[in-house]
Amino acid sequence: MGKSGTDHLQGTLEMLILQALTPGAQHGYGVARWIESRTDDALRIEEGSLYPALHRMERRGWIESTWGTSDNNRRAKFYRLTSKGHRRLRTAADEWRQFVDCVALVMRPVEGTA
Repeated sequence: MGKSGTDHLQGTLEMLILQALTPGAQHGYGVARWIESRTDDALRIEEGSLYPALHRMERRGWIESTWGTSDNNRRAKFYRLTSKGHRRLRTAADEWRQFVDCVALVMRPVEGTA
């Protein structure tokens, strides 16, 4: 697999953000709320993690942004997936499934242990 634990954590946040943007453009708060609602509030994304990730992903060309007006009539930056972002999401999802499968192998009960 070749990724460190830190890479998987950062990559997981990016994958979650990309998935949150698949239905359409959203502002940062909307991305965080979407992830929270999809996980029954089990995953809460803090601003200090979310916005650096959004900016990093924008620099990589996975998302792009435009300014608009939010539902509460405030100016907000809306993010949307690019074609490069769609490709990255597919790759990240495949890498995530491989990682989960590997962890599941390690976590199987070991014969002969209490």
